Amino acid sequence: MTDRLIVPGITDLPPSAPGMRIGLFGGSFNPPHEGHGLVSRESLKRLGLDAVWWLVTPGNPLKDHADLAPLEARVKAARALVDHPAIRVTGFEAAHGFTYTYQTLEYLTRALPDRRFVWIMGADSLSSFDRWERWEDIFTLVPIAVYVRPGSTRRAPFSKAALRFAQSRLDESDAPLLATAQPPAWVFLHGLMSTLSSTQLRNGSPKDQQP
Repeated sequence: MTDRLIVPGITDLPPSAPGMRIGLFGGSFNPPHEGHGLVSRESLKRLGLDAVWWLVTPGNPLKDHADLAPLEARVKAARALVDHPAIRVTGFEAAHGFTYTYQTLEYLTRALPDRRFVWIMGADSLSSFDRWERWEDIFTLVPIAVYVRPGSTRRAPFSKAALRFAQSRLDESDAPLLATAQPPAWVFLHGLMSTLSSTQLRNGSPKDQQP
């Protein structure tokens, strides 16, 4: 646990109702960009979700925080970018002092057991997922949707995590069933890709291209 930071309107959980199918899209969002929006909109459509929550992390334990913008600034920037009524942005992890994704998912599934949560991440994250805290337990908490990312299409499906849970992988045509599947269950989604990354944007990258 890290120190807790409570900022009204910034660290509150978005409203929800029993039975909702909610995608959880975590990240530093430093800065947020249209690639995040693309993955969220495609996930809403392909998985049949009612909402996607962007979980703006206080700081990824696997990344350098030297150039990390303040949480409130990142949440506000993400909200300014979002143009979809089903996508909500929150920094709620900071209010609980959560450092790891497992803590977040364990809390949400316990506090809101009548919601159907799905963890959404890019294929690049799946490639290094075995470095995450309690990564095997994450697979047993909620279903997982892995969205294709440039350069990760071939590598990610053969990563340690993918091979460990190979028997739990759903066919992509069954993606609409993921939210109600009993974990462990995951699906690899192909589709439109964005070349944008937050790191490139901080370093002054070229504009996005969508092949």
